Amino acid sequence: MIPATLNVYVGLSALLFAVGLLGVLLRRNTLVIYMCLELMLVASTLAFVAFSRFNGSMDGNVFVFFILTVAAAEVAAGLAIIVALFRKRLTVQVDQLDGLKH
Repeated sequence: MIPATLNVYVGLSALLFAVGLLGVLLRRNTLVIYMCLELMLVASTLAFVAFSRFNGSMDGNVFVFFILTVAAAEVAAGLAIIVALFRKRLTVQVDQLDGLKH
């Protein structure tokens, strides 16, 4: 089996980030947008781990530890906000959530 190179990991990370960015820009459902934001976060952690592995240092792994810690808190807070919005407005469509405009 041929070992993967740094270019493969960076390419996969860029592809995941691009899919997440397109999802954020094109979708109207807040849950889907939130999942795409999480996909972008995972893409950045993959790049950190890849660079850390190929440089032979633990710096990227330390960053990934903090990113995952912040991501866990973000998931809890983000889902709580989405549930609260759904209970108040009975929708999760972004174009119908205009309550803060007034």
